[in-house]
Amino acid sequence: MLDTLDTVYDPVLKGLSPDRVAATLHMPLADIARVVDVHRNTLARTPTSPKVQAGLGSIMRILTEAAELMGGDLGRAAVWFRHQPLSGFDHQTAEELVTAGHAQAVLKHLAMLRDGGHA
Repeated sequence: MLDTLDTVYDPVLKGLSPDRVAATLHMPLADIARVVDVHRNTLARTPTSPKVQAGLGSIMRILTEAAELMGGDLGRAAVWFRHQPLSGFDHQTAEELVTAGHAQAVLKHLAMLRDGGHA
């Protein structure tokens, strides 16, 4: 199992670090805020808020699942998340789907792929 938690967990915050998630995805914090659906200042001022932590958690669950399907390559999973259009979802990317509130659909899509289904 891929241990991505170490890459994004901040022991001082006792939660997921918006900065570390942004670095993992090679995205500016403003884009992370957009995906999580909070104001960009919220990431700096209240990074441990339930909404921020839930949004970051969804992103990281998707990245972890995708990386496991890609031989443990978190960097490749990040590129997939941001740039790969998904068939069956009007060719939106995982990032676009998560931004629209459809993280669960992306996780189901990944589960189908893991179980041998086709995209």
